[in-house]
Order: sequence, then structure tokens, then C-alpha cells
Amino acid sequence: MLEKHSRAHVLSRIRAGVLEQTTVDVLRANGLSERMDREGQPHDGMRVVWAGRDGIFIDVAKHVGKRFMTYGQTCIQEDLFAAADRRQALVLTGVERVTLDQLLSDCPLVRFRHNGDEIVLACEFVAGCDGFHGVSRSAIPVSARREFTKDYPFGWLGILARTRPLTDIIYANHPRGFALASARGPNLSRYYLQVPLDTKIDDWPDGRFWAELKARYPADLANEIVTGPSIEKSVAPLRSFVSEPMRYGRLFLAGDAAHVVPPTGAKGLNLAVSDVFYLARALRAFYCDNSTTLLDCYSEMALRRVWSSVRISWYLTMLLHRFPGSSDFDQRAQEYELEYLKSSKPAQVALAEQYAGLPFEGPN
Repeated sequence: MLEKHSRAHVLSRIRAGVLEQTTVDVLRANGLSERMDREGQPHDGMRVVWAGRDGIFIDVAKHVGKRFMTYGQTCIQEDLFAAADRRQALVLTGVERVTLDQLLSDCPLVRFRHNGDEIVLACEFVAGCDGFHGVSRSAIPVSARREFTKDYPFGWLGILARTRPLTDIIYANHPRGFALASARGPNLSRYYLQVPLDTKIDDWPDGRFWAELKARYPADLANEIVTGPSIEKSVAPLRSFVSEPMRYGRLFLAGDAAHVVPPTGAKGLNLAVSDVFYLARALRAFYCDNSTTLLDCYSEMALRRVWSSVRISWYLTMLLHRFPGSSDFDQRAQEYELEYLKSSKPAQVALAEQYAGLPFEGPN
């Protein structure tokens, strides 16, 4: 494994933390769940609240028999590093100047610099798991890929605090903007506010953040929010992005290298896990059964799950945020979409199915 940053840097980054049942199952099946099962917090679904109206609980466990787990991505990365160390995997950090070559051949090359040495790896396959800004996707000729992009006209200001989180994952639609209450552990809260794209973190001291967060929730929930000093604060733009196909010769893209979703649907980390699940299964079939069938259908299979997650993330983003320049018609339509969701059990079941994520496809 080649990593640009140091291990300490990787483990310092605050990322996602809501795991689908499929992700939990993959971690358990691979012996990576001991800490998650001990420290993670199971959830049956998520709540949606909006100004001046009662909220609604989307009971995913009831409707589709699946649960969620809040367990921080940083913790998962710690668990994965520990597992790699146990099996003495070669993990190189501080890698620079990575380039990919001869991807259409049976022996693709990965060239890079490490500790001052120029190194060339002769590979059988290359897994490009290097994120949106990595080199893997850009190694595919523009003529061989198609990209789909939607940028949203706002961002999320996120805060992490060592405080007791709210009981549920709670989405809020409010005239002042969207808000989200989530968790990374039993005493680690993660909250978000919709903010303009040009927002400066220095303009948002903790006191201002907590006051604005409480203003966007109904009084009963606002009173339950436990405030405290932030230990991390950041502003992230929202974007939907998909690059097709997810394979080029012996290069296979996975995770943010191939797709980015707004965090509204809590899908980014889970999609990365599903990509790697499909790719690992395909590589096992190649090495154990001398079969290329699953490698050949990897992109098509992975993209079906990707686009399902892109759609639900887009839907929730459109449903719950206040868009600059929206008309009175737009606002009223959004309000009545929420009312419809509240009054319709089939609509709740449909949302629960999509929010829970598609099941993995079988190998046949």
C-alpha cells in the first residue's frame, strides 16, 4: 500500500462515522469488529425535524430489518492499520511522485519516490483508492472516462466535541439553514450547519456555533444538546461526482477516486467499503478459480450501488437544505414533500430502503 501522508496524519483526520449494516457485516466477516462492537453505537434509523412542525422518525430497522452503527472512520483506520501490522503487510507512507503506466498491459507499472529512492513496482493489478485528488483517475485518458458532477451552492461547517451526543441521528430543515446531529462515540459528538461557501472558520467561535445549532432545532431537542469546547472544526463544500467506468485495463478505482457524494446520506465511507468488497471478491475469484468474470463486471456492479447512493444523497440534500435564490414555489414544494413523507408509510419505507443502502449483489 502506498500512502502520501504519514500514519499520524491519516489518523488525525476527522471523517465519516455512520456505518450501514453491510459495512458492519464486512468488518465482522474480516475480523475487524471487536473494537467497533465494543465502542460503536447502534441506531435503528434517523429523525427528520423541521421548523414549526413535528418531526418524523424513519425506522430503518422496522421497515427493512437493518441497523446503523456510529463508529468513527478514524477508529476504522486505526483498526485497519493494526490488522495490516499483524499480517506484516507492506505499508509505505510519505510516498511522492506516483505515476501509473502501461495500465492496458498484463504488467502495469507504478512509479514513485520513497525516502529519496526512485522505485518501480511491476504489478498484476492496481487498486486506485487515492481519493478525489489522487493520481489514479487522472491516469485514465479523458477519452476513456465520463464524469458526472453537481456542485451545491453551500457547505457544511462541522464541529467535533467531547460531549454526549443526542440519542438519534437527527436532520433539521430550518429557515436559517440545514443542521445535522450525529456522533462518533458515546462521548464524542459531531454536528453540522449549512453555511455559505465562503465561510471562514475564524468567524465561528464555539459560542456562535452552539447558539446557531440550537436555533435550528426544536426547543426540546435544543435543550438536550450538550455543548463544550470543540476539538475539530472545518468547512466542507458539497458535491456529487461519479466517474465511469471504474476500471481501465488493470486499474480499478474504488472510493472517492471514482465517486463523491454529499455527506447528507452518510454514504461516502460505506460506498468505499462496498467497492473494496466487490474488488476483493473479484480478485479472490481470479487467484483461486482463475476466473475473470467478476473482474470484468466490477465496474458495472459497483456503479449500480454508487448511483443508488448518489440519488438518495441528492434527494436528502435537496429536501433538507435552503437553497440561495429559491422561489416561494420551491420552498412550498419542499415543505409539502416533508409533509408527504410524514403522512405516507410507503414513502417512509422507500426512504428507509435507500438510506439503508442496497444489499451486495451475489457473484452470479
